[in-house]
Amino acid sequence: MTEKLIIFDTTLRDGEQSPGASMTRDEKLRIARQLERLKVDVIEAGFAASSNGDFECVKAIAEVVKDVTICSLARANDRDISRAAEALKPANSGRLHLFLATSALHMEKKLRMTPDQVFEQAKLSVRFARNLMGDIEFSPEDGYRSDPDFLCRVIEAVIAEGATTINVPDTVGYAIPELYGNFIKNLRERIPNSDKAIWSVHCHNDLGMAVANSLAGVKIGGARQVECTINGLGERAGNCSLEEVVMAVKTRKDYFGLEVGIDTRHILATSRMVSQTTGFVVQPNKAVVGANAFAHASGIHQDGVLKARDTYEIMRAEDVGWTANKIVLGKLSGRNAFKQRLQELGVAMESEADINNAFARFKDLADRKSEIFDEDILALVSDESVAQDNEQFGFVSLFQHSETGERPHARVVFTVEGKEITSESDGNGPVDASLKAIESHVKSGAEMVLYSVNAISGSTESQGEVTVRLQNSGRVVNGVGADPDIVVASAKAYLSALNKLQSKADRVAAQG
Repeated sequence: MTEKLIIFDTTLRDGEQSPGASMTRDEKLRIARQLERLKVDVIEAGFAASSNGDFECVKAIAEVVKDVTICSLARANDRDISRAAEALKPANSGRLHLFLATSALHMEKKLRMTPDQVFEQAKLSVRFARNLMGDIEFSPEDGYRSDPDFLCRVIEAVIAEGATTINVPDTVGYAIPELYGNFIKNLRERIPNSDKAIWSVHCHNDLGMAVANSLAGVKIGGARQVECTINGLGERAGNCSLEEVVMAVKTRKDYFGLEVGIDTRHILATSRMVSQTTGFVVQPNKAVVGANAFAHASGIHQDGVLKARDTYEIMRAEDVGWTANKIVLGKLSGRNAFKQRLQELGVAMESEADINNAFARFKDLADRKSEIFDEDILALVSDESVAQDNEQFGFVSLFQHSETGERPHARVVFTVEGKEITSESDGNGPVDASLKAIESHVKSGAEMVLYSVNAISGSTESQGEVTVRLQNSGRVVNGVGADPDIVVASAKAYLSALNKLQSKADRVAAQG
């Protein structure tokens, strides 16, 4: 029987550690449901002990998502472990993921503990966790840069105490594929009870090799779990990309000889949902989910694909969710057709009222835009969810005047805790004037560190999707707005970012 490769998704935990990528409870729930449709094996829902907000998110996901193992990260101490276990109580299948640094650098500089102290702490933490839950994963943080002899000693001990999964992270993205694969292989060969646990890989992309390292860990090292994120989202240069690992294993089954349980038809919808929720735009030439992933510009390539698609295509676009018929709805489309399309795109609405609100927004968009694409619908739903999640600031209307030789002027009407405010300003351009008009009233004092515009579909009639990243008092947030008018989209994105800045949720960064 063909072995299965376990897909462990950490978009909601490690992915969320990207500056500005923090998500609301409702956004996390929406992505978790989509990951369930995608049929990932494990969802790392958060780091329950890091904040009350993260605890509530993990608990809410454990209550709602029932066909996937729900996991919470925890430091190797009794408080963190107890908090994580409490959050996971509603789960059909729960997992505690313990981490403790084992590299000499981390033990000395970060933990200020001796190797013997770390060894005892690892053992005791797994023993404590095992009394609370049967599924225990242990990660020696910065494992790849750890002394192999010490690592063998720690891993053998935690398996003996009941750890069921051993994850060897390349926490800082230092590994090289062949070396990393052999590193895991050697650990498994040297540790007497290594066969009592599933081995896992967790690679960061600092040198652009997270996917290659992970696959080497699977093929050479014998790992049977890959920890990854949608779109490779994550701090610094990101994590191993789920869609790339899954399609590599499926496309090259002749080499890997493994099965994955992922329903690949939901990959693209999941990618777009994560991108539009976090504001991290997917680059056009990104493998599998980029806009150009299945585009052929070369005449020779186009000719070959038309004659026989496998001349230049190793995957079918429709297998990962791309559709040849992109135009799905128009202004004459009814509510049932809209509702059906939402279901096909993997978007679940909480209630009929939510569907009605989204449909009203769709009809408004259809009056302004002759052709509605899947991307438009996903952006519309994402925009609506952000508006519902955060009520402090809301967009109402915008007027702007701009002509050559004159300084642009904007008047923006928006709500502050339900009360309408009108504010005006000049600026270097219509976008600058609009955002200055908002800021002149709000007085957030935030610094804009990123302003990005992305066309949602491929024409001048397309909706524009704007990402605004703000920084204030060490806090970084992203706001996203979509509209056929790029100035309106910019104002929506700015208000969205301000809403996130107002959130007082505490976060404690963790690495694994």
